[in-house]
Amino acid sequence: MTSDKINVSLLRSLFVKKGLTDIVISPGSRNAPIVIAFAGDPGVRAYSIVDERSAAFTALGMAKETGKAVAIASTSGTAPLNYSPAVAEAFYQKIPLLILTADRPEKLVDVGDGQTIRQQGIYNNFIKKSYNLPDSISTKKEIAEAEKLINEAIDLAHYPEPGPVHINLPFDEPLYGKTEQVPEPHVIDFKPNPNRINNETVEAFIRLFNNTGKIMILAGQQLPDENLRKQIEKLSSFPQVTVLTETTSNFNGKQLIGCIDNTLATIQGQEAGFAPDFLITFGDAVVSKKIKKFLRENRPHEHWHISPSGEKRDTYFSLTQTVKATAEDFFVRVLKKLNGVESNYNKRWLTQKEKAVKTRDNFLKNIPFTDFKVYDCLFRAIPRGGNLHLGNSTPVRYSQLFGNIEGFTFFSNRGVSGIDGQISTAAGISMLSEKTNTVITGDLGFFYDSNAFMNKYLKANLKVIIINNGGGSIFRFIPGPDTTPFLEEFFESKHHWNAEGIARAFNIHYYRAANEWELKAQLPVLYKMNKRPGILEIITSSELSTEVLKNFFKTLTEV
Repeated sequence: MTSDKINVSLLRSLFVKKGLTDIVISPGSRNAPIVIAFAGDPGVRAYSIVDERSAAFTALGMAKETGKAVAIASTSGTAPLNYSPAVAEAFYQKIPLLILTADRPEKLVDVGDGQTIRQQGIYNNFIKKSYNLPDSISTKKEIAEAEKLINEAIDLAHYPEPGPVHINLPFDEPLYGKTEQVPEPHVIDFKPNPNRINNETVEAFIRLFNNTGKIMILAGQQLPDENLRKQIEKLSSFPQVTVLTETTSNFNGKQLIGCIDNTLATIQGQEAGFAPDFLITFGDAVVSKKIKKFLRENRPHEHWHISPSGEKRDTYFSLTQTVKATAEDFFVRVLKKLNGVESNYNKRWLTQKEKAVKTRDNFLKNIPFTDFKVYDCLFRAIPRGGNLHLGNSTPVRYSQLFGNIEGFTFFSNRGVSGIDGQISTAAGISMLSEKTNTVITGDLGFFYDSNAFMNKYLKANLKVIIINNGGGSIFRFIPGPDTTPFLEEFFESKHHWNAEGIARAFNIHYYRAANEWELKAQLPVLYKMNKRPGILEIITSSELSTEVLKNFFKTLTEV
């Protein structure tokens, strides 16, 4: 038994036939045919989450965990607009989402009908493509056209690089009809042929690599990849190569420069000797503003970006070549023909990294209980083997000061880098994961996304650590806000809120720490309580934390 609306019944059948399993539905009436079709299918795991913004980020997290498109389904009107932040994040982070928006028939648009807006193409600036499924489908030709559209939409969400795809579904009343007689759709393959790496591109890269004394490889955000890690390890052994990574790159290795900001702070006045002549980039967004500034001011002669879709990502305003391939496939093609050249470039970067790490470790021994000290305690004490979700914007930046930490898979919403949805995303991953999922978030990010707890699917493997310094402390670090009289009210949004009431409302374990001794005592308890999710709120001083961090970078410049 399924919905008698042929458009959604075809969609549901092809959804299952193409191996998709998960849909997050927000309650409504106009999307009743979607509910009936999907929630009634034993091959589909359907979740009901009221808040559309949280629902979309939860689905984004699920898609990160499975690597397959997760559907989100809303009623009509303003409901689909609430998906927009997560849709934009999925687009820039290349996460597969299938956005299903129920709609009124075209005859009811712009005539004053309730819950009706112009829905077709509402996400056009940040999706791969938008489709509109006709409400009335009856003839064989109409069915064939709908099948083609749905097959194309689902495949496009995955290839050549993942991303969000929108399907708008107009439904006329009645909405709750059911039937057992539905057409059996045909699966059509719209997957593109594998990229063939151009031989001329390969040869040009090899010549450039083997004749350049200063080569920088910069890895952006991505999930762990063991084969690629081994290739990066080999590349980092060449004397003319330095490999810069971030926590969100998910690479580890002694030869890698994982503390980019710390290391860059130690080379002031020596930039020319550290600037690359050949820059190679791959992966998604890079967190460090310092490396962006450094490379924009010291532009390499050549910048090659490796991207499966051939995306021309010119982050450093020096792009000369885009390689349409995965980094793994491309490095497989070239590695055996690459040679080392006489150069001290690799050694020079590693020497500065060692100075920066030693300075950091000595500095941490003598500072008071502030945000920097808290992160040091957390990264030492959080159990290894789990997922670590870094909130925007100070948590993900503080993590870069500690570099590549073994034993964690790092996640962060660094596509658009907003503070919205960070807990919902982690919750979505935790729902489909057996690992411990720890979120480190600031206070404003936590309060902004507290509706993440408003569902019945949360698991005990979700642990949320809030660093509550009474506002958005990032605005004390970046230049500008502190020069205005509006810092505390309009930038930092200073407050005296705490998370205890929210934890109580959603039946979540709550713990609090206001000093180093309490923090070290509460952390083991947070991870031992395994019946419900847990929240640990850590109280720090924004003013003191800012002073300590500024002193740290001043100390680095004096090394």
